[in-house]
Amino acid sequence: MTRIIAVCLFIAASVGVFGADAVFDARNFGAQPDGRALCTASIQEAIDACAAAGGGTVVLAGGKFLSGTIHLRSHVTLEVAAGATLLGSTNISHYPDNIPAIRSYTDNYVKQSLIAGENLENIGLVGRGLIDGQGRSFKMKDRSRPYENRPYLIRLVNCRDVLVEGLRLQHSAMWMQHYLACERVTMRGVHVWNFGNANNDGLDLDGCKDCTVSQCVFESDDDAITLKSTLDRPSESITISDCVARSHCNAIKMGTESNGGFKDITIANCVVTSPMCTNVTYGRGRGISGISLELVDGGKLERVAIANITIHGVTVPLFLRLGDRARPFKEGMEPQPIGTFKDVVIQNIVATDVGKIGCSITGQPGHPIENVSLSNIMLAFEGGGARNLTTREVPELPKKYPESTMFGDLPAYGFYCRHVKGLRFYNVQLKTSTADLRHALVCDDVENLAVDGLDAAFWPGGAPMLNLVQTRGAIIRGCQPHAKDGTFLKLAGDATRNIALIANDLSGVASAADAVADVPKDAVVVK
Repeated sequence: MTRIIAVCLFIAASVGVFGADAVFDARNFGAQPDGRALCTASIQEAIDACAAAGGGTVVLAGGKFLSGTIHLRSHVTLEVAAGATLLGSTNISHYPDNIPAIRSYTDNYVKQSLIAGENLENIGLVGRGLIDGQGRSFKMKDRSRPYENRPYLIRLVNCRDVLVEGLRLQHSAMWMQHYLACERVTMRGVHVWNFGNANNDGLDLDGCKDCTVSQCVFESDDDAITLKSTLDRPSESITISDCVARSHCNAIKMGTESNGGFKDITIANCVVTSPMCTNVTYGRGRGISGISLELVDGGKLERVAIANITIHGVTVPLFLRLGDRARPFKEGMEPQPIGTFKDVVIQNIVATDVGKIGCSITGQPGHPIENVSLSNIMLAFEGGGARNLTTREVPELPKKYPESTMFGDLPAYGFYCRHVKGLRFYNVQLKTSTADLRHALVCDDVENLAVDGLDAAFWPGGAPMLNLVQTRGAIIRGCQPHAKDGTFLKLAGDATRNIALIANDLSGVASAADAVADVPKDAVVVK
């Protein structure tokens, strides 16, 4: 009885109040905030005591707390107070392997993290302080097993009602944050700085549901804001808004892993740029892409809405890809069947100082991307493409890792679209800062196309503005091209048919359309 009373008095001295609002100061459990003494056991003891008391908040305040893996508990919030730092240990032995019960392709990746949790509910990571993983201290020991011995900063698996708010997160040895099969994750006001090691993603939501990310800044060497699906659960019902994303790779991305797919995703009111001052580990000094939507391992990508994004200084502003890598997410599985990619709306996008390659929207033969609408888009490319690029054959590359640079310089400086059904361009402006003699738009094996009000750079001596190959059912209207020696539209392919030019001002070009011999004579109607 005396021992029980003593324990209760110790806990009472360590908290502000009992119950759900209890506050536990880790220093009262022996944590030394000097940045040298290992505090793992003390912080864990505070978390466990908080959970035993029914939940509350564990506070790190007044200095730097060096720690290895910390396991969160249900109904516990870990607060790193203003001026305090949770400092990840640089000793890999302080990060024991933690293999979750849920199987996913990330079993092939890292098994360690600074902050860990599985099967938890009502948990939080909050505060105005800093969590620093000291990721530069972890080196790749074996290039055949590159992901080992580089812990995540945060990894939560199968958790519900997660709040991450206000913190600064920096220098993970791997991905900064991995949320796997979690529900109701709310992230707001977080600033991520992740440079200095490989695979330095800013945020990875993986097979998660009912999540919101807002008012955050993500700066990373690898992908900044990433939705993944490394298992048979889709990432679904996710809203990302009012964020800044700076990346040497892909600023906003769905993929690469896509086994479960992506459903009901909205992304709005975000700023995308390349990082301002860092060395490149992956990617390019000029980030690889602004927005990439990739489905290559089966699954379904559907009902995605993206709006009000500014992009500056990346290589490719927009990249949409349906591939057929077909990688199983666990051992013994059959290869995944090709997925479906449809119902995507992208609007109000402004991109400046972007590279030469061009944007691409590409499906697979017999498996088109379906129902994509792009409206109120302004893209300003660097230009410099030679006319001979218009005749190069673009390989299909169904199994290749999806990246916006995968096809090289495209036959179109604006958009190269292949294997698409239901494609809309409304009020799209395409500009180049130097002469570019490629097409502005190429559509190959496209069905049900609408181009309304396209305003595209058209340089003297350049290829026709539009090139339609094996395109069935197109309405092109409201265009006013200007190139006195130029042709507005080129047609090719014996399946090309039902092409209507309506209400275009073609007085600024030498000819309206030029058809290759195999195109049916009645393929085009000009009104």
